[in-house]
Amino acid sequence: MMGKIIFYEDKNFQGRSYETSQDCPDMSSYLSRCHSCRVESGNFMVYDRPNYMGNQYFMRRGEYSDYQSMMGMNDCIRSSRMIPMHRGNFRMRIYERENFGGQMHEMSEDCDSIQERYRMSDCQSCNVMDGHWLMYEQPHFRGRQMYMRPGEYRSFRDMGMGMGGMGSMSGMRFMSMRRIMDNMSM
Repeated sequence: MMGKIIFYEDKNFQGRSYETSQDCPDMSSYLSRCHSCRVESGNFMVYDRPNYMGNQYFMRRGEYSDYQSMMGMNDCIRSSRMIPMHRGNFRMRIYERENFGGQMHEMSEDCDSIQERYRMSDCQSCNVMDGHWLMYEQPHFRGRQMYMRPGEYRSFRDMGMGMGGMGSMSGMRFMSMRRIMDNMSM
């Protein structure tokens, strides 16, 4: 099943709209700005900078009438990525340091606190082997998010996915992780 999302230039689903079921690296080709959206099906990540950069926010089926107040940000949606549904296993290895250094732990379930479960003070790299994951800046699935699909992530700081306003991710500490599933309750 494909996802479907509709973006609107203004708050409360007003202004011009753009509908898609695919990734969109740059909204400016379709809309001058995007301040609200409606997810009709599927899951999406939206970004406040083009090319899947900047602050990220997970969106599942529902209505999002005011992106700015919802996210507490001053900018609008600039790009989006559809998250494919994954029905198999979930597996990821997290590492305390960049380039897969330091402590390593393998995960297959949600983890609401890396510090409490694994006694890790930091997580700076990972290898997502199966499934799609959301990493959160704070314990208990709070704070800024980062979408992780299968692949190796040698350095969160150097990934070019820095959270807007921070300049870089050198200060980011991901403290909780959640699998992205069909009926994900947030």
